Parts: sequence; structure tokens; C-alpha cells
Amino acid sequence: MVKIPILTGIMRKIEDSELQYHQTLVYKDSLLYAGSDILGSFKSDEKIALSKVLLLSLSTSDNTASLWLQSLAGGGERINALLDSNGFKITRVNSRVTGRRVNRDIYGWGQTSPYEMATLMEKIVKGEIISPAASAKMLRLLGRNYWDEQAVSQVPTDVFVASKNGAVNASRSEVVFVNGKHCRYVFCICTNNNKDQSWDEHNEAWTLTRQLSRLLWEYYN
Repeated sequence: MVKIPILTGIMRKIEDSELQYHQTLVYKDSLLYAGSDILGSFKSDEKIALSKVLLLSLSTSDNTASLWLQSLAGGGERINALLDSNGFKITRVNSRVTGRRVNRDIYGWGQTSPYEMATLMEKIVKGEIISPAASAKMLRLLGRNYWDEQAVSQVPTDVFVASKNGAVNASRSEVVFVNGKHCRYVFCICTNNNKDQSWDEHNEAWTLTRQLSRLLWEYYN
């Protein structure tokens, strides 16, 4: 979910004309974050549009793309200042940020709370992050989640859903905006210190997420 704060940093730069949404970027091997990411399979000096790097970061949760975006946004310090200016006291980027090594060791790349992450999503929905146009673009990007087998899977396919999830061995999290025909709601589910650290569909945290998402849909409809 740290990729949403990173997104806000990029959209701030676009709003200030320091970046352009479709501008061409040049990938370098030095940007690689080891893993199974799509961007990491690029050859050095290949070109890609900023808009596609955003797509990879948010839709497939590509870590190489996201770390590149964090740098393009001015670094974690600039993103954290933007979060602070919008009233967020807990949500922060920790990785590659001076003075946040202790937080990184405890929480990882980023930290948040269910309340603050749900509030951030709500502000995006309301057009309150950066500008109405920037928020609208962010919402469209968040509506293209490849990882749709948990909370999103419990919402009918003809309903617009914007979401971002995150998963490491002992923590599974997801924030979701649902725009139904008869209801609109935002929720965020975070688990931590998970004993079940499996990666199949029966993982306890993912099962809980699906159950809660289904209950919310049934209740509000």
C-alpha cells in the first residue's frame, strides 16, 4: 500500500509541471530491485512512458517501478512532507529515507494505519488530494488492480472498485473503494504478525479479507 503515497508524490510533481504524465523515461540496470517484477526484465537503456511505470507500480505492485517512482517524486522525504501537509501523522515512507532506519526495520518500506489509509483513499475519491483532476487520475489508476482475488473478488464485476493491496510473509493488507449502484464505501484491512505465512488462496489473512469484504457488500446493499 506504500505505493499510494508514492503515487501522490508523482502526481504532485505532475501538477507542478516538473514531470509529464506521458513523458518518456529511460530504464537503467541500476534501478533493478531483485524479484519477479515486469520492469526488472527490461534491458538497460530501454524507453518507457511514466504513465506505464505508474501502471506497473499500482496494478502489478512492481517494486522496481515503485522505487523508481519514489526517486522521481523527490524521494521519501518529499513524499512524507506531502503526507504531513495533508494531515497524515502515521503514514510514511521509510525505505531510503534519512532518519527513518528504525521505522524501516520495524515496519518495512512504509507504514500506515487502517484509518489513515482508508482516509487517504477517501480523500482521493472526494478530489481532495492535490487537485480534483489529480485525484481523478489517481482513482482511475487504482481501478486497474491485477491482484483482484481477495477483497475485490467479493464485489460484483459491474461495480467500480479502486484498490491497492500489499503482502509480505507476516502481513497482508488491502484498501478498497467500492462505488455500487446503491452505496459507496471505503474500507481498509491490515493484518500483522501472521502465524499463517502461506501464499496460497487459503491463507488465513486472505480468507478473512474475503469474508469481511463480502459482509460489507451484503450489509451496504
